Amino acid sequence: MQLGEIIANTLAILLLVCFLASTFFLFGKPLWPEQHARMIIIVPVDAMATASTSRGGSPVLPGTFQTGLAHPRPS
Repeated sequence: MQLGEIIANTLAILLLVCFLASTFFLFGKPLWPEQHARMIIIVPVDAMATASTSRGGSPVLPGTFQTGLAHPRPS
């Protein structure tokens, strides 16, 4: 390679880097999306509305339960 080609390639790479940097600064968003954590707060269990266990270790389950007490799954 000649000295002129090395200088031309270096300047071309520098121009490309400057173009990409200015594109990121103008649009302000990275190529990949940001990760957002979704926080779920677990409330204490209501012993009267949920099942309990007896001293023998077998669960004492109600015959029916109210679906209105259950919160929908967050999407």
